[in-house]
Amino acid sequence: MSDAPDPLNDGDGTSLLLDDEALCLSGGGYRAMVFHLGTLWRLNEAGILPRLSRISSVSGGSITAGALALAWDRLAAARARGEDCFEELVVRPVRALAGRTLDDRAIIGGIALPGSIGDHVAAEYRRHLFGDATLQDLPDGVRFVINATNVQSGVLWRFSKPYMGDYRVGRVFDPDVPLAKAVAASSAFPPVLSPVDLTLEEGAIRPGSGTDLERPPFTTEVVLADGGIYDNMGLETVWKQFRTVYVSDAGAAMQAEEEPKRDWARHAYRVLDLVDSQVRSLRKRQVVAAFEAGTDGRRGAYWGIGTPQERYANRSPGLFCSAEATAELASVPTRLKRMDARTQERLINWGYAVCDAAIRTYVDPGLPQPAAFPYPESRP
Repeated sequence: MSDAPDPLNDGDGTSLLLDDEALCLSGGGYRAMVFHLGTLWRLNEAGILPRLSRISSVSGGSITAGALALAWDRLAAARARGEDCFEELVVRPVRALAGRTLDDRAIIGGIALPGSIGDHVAAEYRRHLFGDATLQDLPDGVRFVINATNVQSGVLWRFSKPYMGDYRVGRVFDPDVPLAKAVAASSAFPPVLSPVDLTLEEGAIRPGSGTDLERPPFTTEVVLADGGIYDNMGLETVWKQFRTVYVSDAGAAMQAEEEPKRDWARHAYRVLDLVDSQVRSLRKRQVVAAFEAGTDGRRGAYWGIGTPQERYANRSPGLFCSAEATAELASVPTRLKRMDARTQERLINWGYAVCDAAIRTYVDPGLPQPAAFPYPESRP
């Protein structure tokens, strides 16, 4: 572990760009979790996945990222033997989780049993996907960053193997927090699944590693919520450092409402959705504009679950997806609710196809076209 300052500290003004590659996986509940499986499947086939230096995730994207992280070394060993075990090691465990409803179960447990709703979500992740793995079980060589929002400080709280924390409160180095807890915090979307409380021992925060909030209770009782509140695409932890960035965005599009609810609770929720939609749109425009301008040698690709496939010039004819079908997939609710096998396969196929179109249009036009979808019988 290095004690050197991380140039990605929020608010530090650093703009160092490295000639490395990074991937961002957005939030969006099970919809995002499964869509990103298709993205990772195509990136793995294209040889991009093992080249990545950082994978930054929020919310539903963090569930998939956590599964990938635990399989990373075994994938590398299989690759060295000339074997492809991606479906077995990453896709199947995540799909098994997608076949279970977690949010209703956690809410009921949080009401009827000891512990918070966030605690019960973490317990479900531990039981069905991550086991007893901690942040120290994440791989070396590639940095996985699982992002949550610190409700107290108002900035991004990062979980990673070298450290966790935020730039205002400070850092805990070499944290042994359960991976399930980190992912639960990252995916604690409000109002029902948040907050997730993280209790730290006195002195756990490295003195001098924070700025204006390096004091209790900020350093002892951390209150966290979904990383998408602050940054739904996971861009913050990569954009300041990496020249080549890939963004897989499964965020839901804001839908029009003819008759918005007028009671204070549902009206407030609708207004918060509007604020979130505008922030995400601004981040998306920033990314796309930077790629198009090539400022500072920027390159990479953005693809979204709601992006029409025809916007990509170099799409594969064999991976055609109808606009009606993809719009339907983009409207899957942002829940941790059981998803049937066919919907899972269609989401994976769509993530695979749109990732392929974006990569071959904007990054590597010479990349061979895929012969078929991962699940040919479940065409979007």
